[in-house]
Amino acid sequence: MKTKPPLTVDGAPRAFFGRRSGKTLHARQQLLFDNLLPDLSIDLPEGGALDPDSLFPSGTGPLILEIGYGGGEHLARQAEENPDSRFIGCEVFTGGIGKLLEKIAGNDLGNIRLYADDALKLLQTLPDAVLDGVYLLYPDPWPKLRHHKRRFVSPTTLAELARVIKPGGFFRFASDIEDYANWTLAHILRHPDFDWVAGAPESWHVPYPGWQPTRYEQKARREGRLKSFYFSFTRHGPTP
Repeated sequence: MKTKPPLTVDGAPRAFFGRRSGKTLHARQQLLFDNLLPDLSIDLPEGGALDPDSLFPSGTGPLILEIGYGGGEHLARQAEENPDSRFIGCEVFTGGIGKLLEKIAGNDLGNIRLYADDALKLLQTLPDAVLDGVYLLYPDPWPKLRHHKRRFVSPTTLAELARVIKPGGFFRFASDIEDYANWTLAHILRHPDFDWVAGAPESWHVPYPGWQPTRYEQKARREGRLKSFYFSFTRHGPTP
Protein backbone atom coordinates (compact mmCIF):
# COMPACT_ATOMS: atom_id res chain seq x y z
CA MET A 1 0.00 0.00 0.00
CA LYS A 2 1.37 3.38 -0.95
CA THR A 3 1.36 6.09 1.69
CA LYS A 4 -1.09 8.84 0.75
CA PRO A 5 -0.29 12.52 1.17
CA PRO A 6 -2.03 14.34 4.01
CA LEU A 7 -5.35 16.00 3.26
CA THR A 8 -4.64 19.54 2.10
CA VAL A 9 -6.38 22.87 1.72
CA ASP A 10 -5.06 25.08 -1.07
CA GLY A 11 -1.91 23.01 -1.18
CA ALA A 12 -1.13 23.32 2.55
CA PRO A 13 -1.56 20.48 5.05
CA ARG A 14 -4.87 20.68 6.88
CA ALA A 15 -4.74 20.28 10.67
CA PHE A 16 -7.81 19.08 12.53
CA PHE A 17 -6.54 20.50 15.81
CA GLY A 18 -5.64 23.90 17.22
CA ARG A 19 -2.85 24.48 19.69
CA ARG A 20 -0.27 21.87 20.63
CA SER A 21 0.75 23.21 24.04
CA GLY A 22 -0.53 25.29 26.92
CA LYS A 23 0.81 25.42 30.43
CA THR A 24 4.33 24.21 31.12
CA LEU A 25 4.46 20.56 32.08
CA HIS A 26 5.11 19.93 35.73
CA ALA A 27 8.24 18.05 36.76
CA ARG A 28 6.79 14.51 36.79
CA GLN A 29 5.13 14.95 33.41
CA GLN A 30 8.34 16.30 31.92
CA LEU A 31 10.21 13.30 33.30
CA LEU A 32 7.70 10.96 31.67
CA PHE A 33 7.95 12.90 28.40
CA ASP A 34 11.69 12.41 28.45
CA ASN A 35 11.83 8.79 29.58
CA LEU A 36 8.52 7.00 28.91
CA LEU A 37 7.07 8.67 25.82
CA PRO A 38 9.95 7.64 23.52
CA ASP A 39 9.18 3.97 24.27
CA LEU A 40 5.48 4.43 23.45
CA SER A 41 5.68 6.80 20.48
CA ILE A 42 4.74 5.60 17.01
CA ASP A 43 7.04 6.58 14.18
CA LEU A 44 5.42 6.34 10.77
CA PRO A 45 7.34 4.54 8.04
CA GLU A 46 8.79 6.54 5.18
CA GLY A 47 6.87 4.40 2.71
CA GLY A 48 4.46 1.49 2.81
CA ALA A 49 2.21 0.49 5.67
CA LEU A 50 2.71 0.60 9.42
CA ASP A 51 2.71 -2.88 10.97
CA PRO A 52 0.67 -2.67 14.20
CA ASP A 53 1.98 -6.04 15.34
CA SER A 54 5.45 -4.50 15.56
CA LEU A 55 4.11 -2.02 18.13
CA PHE A 56 2.82 -4.77 20.42
CA PRO A 57 5.27 -7.66 20.11
CA SER A 58 3.70 -9.57 23.01
CA GLY A 59 0.01 -9.04 22.15
CA THR A 60 -2.38 -10.05 19.40
CA GLY A 61 -5.72 -8.95 20.88
CA PRO A 62 -8.24 -6.49 19.42
CA LEU A 63 -6.71 -3.25 18.13
CA ILE A 64 -8.56 -0.07 19.12
CA LEU A 65 -7.80 3.52 18.14
CA GLU A 66 -8.88 6.63 20.06
CA ILE A 67 -8.56 9.90 18.18
CA GLY A 68 -8.06 12.97 20.38
CA TYR A 69 -8.03 11.32 23.80
CA GLY A 70 -7.80 14.60 25.73
CA GLY A 71 -6.67 13.85 29.27
CA GLY A 72 -6.71 10.12 28.59
CA GLU A 73 -9.39 9.14 31.13
CA HIS A 74 -11.36 6.97 28.71
CA LEU A 75 -8.34 5.46 26.98
CA ALA A 76 -6.58 4.55 30.23
CA ARG A 77 -9.73 2.99 31.69
CA GLN A 78 -10.35 0.96 28.54
CA ALA A 79 -6.76 -0.28 28.57
CA GLU A 80 -6.98 -1.25 32.25
CA GLU A 81 -10.34 -3.01 31.86
CA ASN A 82 -9.27 -4.82 28.66
CA PRO A 83 -5.65 -5.92 29.25
CA ASP A 84 -5.70 -8.30 26.28
CA SER A 85 -6.65 -5.52 23.85
CA ARG A 86 -4.18 -3.18 22.19
CA PHE A 87 -4.79 0.57 22.10
CA ILE A 88 -3.42 3.41 20.01
CA GLY A 89 -4.09 6.94 21.20
CA CYS A 90 -3.76 10.05 19.01
CA GLU A 91 -3.37 13.42 20.72
CA VAL A 92 -1.28 16.48 19.90
CA PHE A 93 -1.86 18.62 23.00
CA THR A 94 1.12 18.21 25.34
CA GLY A 95 -0.96 18.67 28.48
CA GLY A 96 -3.22 15.76 27.53
CA ILE A 97 -0.26 13.57 26.61
CA GLY A 98 1.33 14.34 29.98
CA LYS A 99 -1.86 13.38 31.85
CA LEU A 100 -2.13 10.07 30.01
CA LEU A 101 1.54 9.28 30.60
CA GLU A 102 0.91 9.68 34.32
CA LYS A 103 -1.99 7.22 34.11
CA ILE A 104 0.08 4.74 32.08
CA ALA A 105 2.96 4.89 34.54
CA GLY A 106 0.74 4.84 37.62
CA ASN A 107 -1.29 1.83 36.49
CA ASP A 108 1.49 -0.01 34.62
CA LEU A 109 -0.47 -0.03 31.37
CA GLY A 110 1.63 -1.82 28.79
CA ASN A 111 -1.03 -2.05 26.08
CA ILE A 112 -1.08 1.58 24.91
CA ARG A 113 0.96 3.23 22.17
CA LEU A 114 0.83 6.93 21.32
CA TYR A 115 0.90 9.05 18.19
CA ALA A 116 1.38 12.78 18.73
CA ASP A 117 0.44 14.20 15.34
CA ASP A 118 -2.54 14.48 13.00
CA ALA A 119 -4.54 11.24 13.21
CA LEU A 120 -5.21 11.30 9.47
CA LYS A 121 -1.51 10.73 8.82
CA LEU A 122 -1.66 7.61 10.99
CA LEU A 123 -4.81 6.33 9.31
CA GLN A 124 -3.23 6.72 5.90
CA THR A 125 -0.35 4.41 6.83
CA LEU A 126 -2.41 1.65 8.46
CA PRO A 127 -3.11 -1.55 6.50
CA ASP A 128 -6.61 -2.35 5.32
CA ALA A 129 -9.10 -3.85 7.81
CA VAL A 130 -6.72 -3.79 10.78
CA LEU A 131 -8.71 -1.95 13.48
CA ASP A 132 -11.46 -3.53 15.55
CA GLY A 133 -12.83 -0.16 16.57
CA VAL A 134 -12.30 3.61 16.66
CA TYR A 135 -13.39 6.19 19.25
CA LEU A 136 -13.80 9.88 18.46
CA LEU A 137 -15.04 11.40 21.71
CA TYR A 138 -15.78 15.11 22.13
CA PRO A 139 -13.67 16.31 19.19
CA ASP A 140 -13.15 20.01 18.61
CA PRO A 141 -16.44 21.12 16.99
CA TRP A 142 -14.91 24.05 15.12
CA PRO A 143 -18.24 25.90 15.45
CA LYS A 144 -17.57 28.80 13.07
CA LEU A 145 -18.76 28.11 9.54
CA ARG A 146 -15.42 29.05 8.00
CA HIS A 147 -13.74 26.43 10.20
CA HIS A 148 -16.08 23.52 9.38
CA LYS A 149 -13.50 22.22 6.93
CA ARG A 150 -11.29 21.47 9.94
CA ARG A 151 -13.81 19.12 11.57
CA PHE A 152 -12.36 15.66 11.72
CA VAL A 153 -15.45 13.96 10.31
CA SER A 154 -15.37 14.41 6.54
CA PRO A 155 -15.72 12.28 3.41
CA THR A 156 -11.93 11.88 3.31
CA THR A 157 -11.52 10.72 6.91
CA LEU A 158 -14.57 8.47 6.75
CA ALA A 159 -13.13 6.82 3.65
CA GLU A 160 -9.92 6.11 5.58
CA LEU A 161 -11.85 4.85 8.61
CA ALA A 162 -13.90 2.55 6.39
CA ARG A 163 -10.71 1.20 4.89
CA VAL A 164 -8.88 0.48 8.14
CA ILE A 165 -11.80 -0.75 10.31
CA LYS A 166 -12.58 -4.43 9.95
CA PRO A 167 -16.03 -5.38 8.63
CA GLY A 168 -18.20 -5.62 11.72
CA GLY A 169 -15.94 -3.22 13.65
CA PHE A 170 -17.22 -0.06 15.31
CA PHE A 171 -16.82 3.69 15.03
CA ARG A 172 -18.10 5.55 18.10
CA PHE A 173 -18.61 9.30 18.13
CA ALA A 174 -19.68 11.41 21.11
CA SER A 175 -20.28 15.15 21.32
CA ASP A 176 -22.26 17.68 23.33
CA ILE A 177 -22.60 19.96 20.28
CA GLU A 178 -25.83 19.24 18.41
CA ASP A 179 -24.62 20.84 15.18
CA TYR A 180 -21.56 18.58 15.05
CA ALA A 181 -23.67 15.55 15.95
CA ASN A 182 -26.02 16.34 13.05
CA TRP A 183 -23.01 16.95 10.78
CA THR A 184 -21.51 13.57 11.68
CA LEU A 185 -24.76 11.68 11.27
CA ALA A 186 -25.41 13.27 7.89
CA HIS A 187 -21.95 12.29 6.66
CA ILE A 188 -22.34 8.73 7.96
CA LEU A 189 -25.76 8.24 6.37
CA ARG A 190 -24.30 9.26 3.01
CA HIS A 191 -21.41 6.83 3.36
CA PRO A 192 -22.00 3.35 1.89
CA ASP A 193 -19.64 1.49 4.26
CA PHE A 194 -21.17 2.35 7.65
CA ASP A 195 -24.43 1.22 9.22
CA TRP A 196 -26.37 3.02 11.94
CA VAL A 197 -29.30 1.57 13.85
CA ALA A 198 -31.27 4.53 15.15
CA GLY A 199 -33.05 2.70 17.98
CA ALA A 200 -35.79 4.32 20.03
CA PRO A 201 -36.23 8.12 19.99
CA GLU A 202 -33.67 9.83 22.24
CA SER A 203 -31.65 6.59 22.54
CA TRP A 204 -28.66 8.45 21.10
CA HIS A 205 -28.53 10.46 24.33
CA VAL A 206 -27.89 7.27 26.34
CA PRO A 207 -24.17 6.74 27.07
CA TYR A 208 -22.34 3.63 25.97
CA PRO A 209 -22.43 0.66 28.39
CA GLY A 210 -19.95 1.21 31.21
CA TRP A 211 -19.46 4.85 30.24
CA GLN A 212 -17.82 7.24 32.67
CA PRO A 213 -17.95 10.98 31.85
CA THR A 214 -14.73 12.51 30.59
CA ARG A 215 -13.55 15.85 31.94
CA TYR A 216 -14.79 17.49 28.74
CA GLU A 217 -18.26 16.08 29.32
CA GLN A 218 -18.18 17.29 32.92
CA LYS A 219 -17.20 20.75 31.65
CA ALA A 220 -20.11 20.70 29.19
CA ARG A 221 -22.54 19.97 32.03
CA ARG A 222 -21.15 22.83 34.09
CA GLU A 223 -21.60 25.14 31.12
CA GLY A 224 -25.23 24.13 30.72
CA ARG A 225 -25.00 21.66 27.84
CA LEU A 226 -27.00 18.94 29.55
CA LYS A 227 -27.29 16.39 26.75
CA SER A 228 -24.66 14.59 24.73
CA PHE A 229 -24.94 12.48 21.61
CA TYR A 230 -23.50 8.95 21.66
CA PHE A 231 -23.46 7.38 18.21
CA SER A 232 -22.28 3.85 17.44
CA PHE A 233 -21.70 3.02 13.79
CA THR A 234 -20.75 -0.37 12.38
CA ARG A 235 -18.43 -0.97 9.45
CA HIS A 236 -20.61 -2.60 6.83
CA GLY A 237 -20.03 -6.26 6.10
CA PRO A 238 -19.69 -9.53 8.00
CA THR A 239 -17.21 -9.91 10.82
CA PRO A 240 -14.12 -11.74 9.43
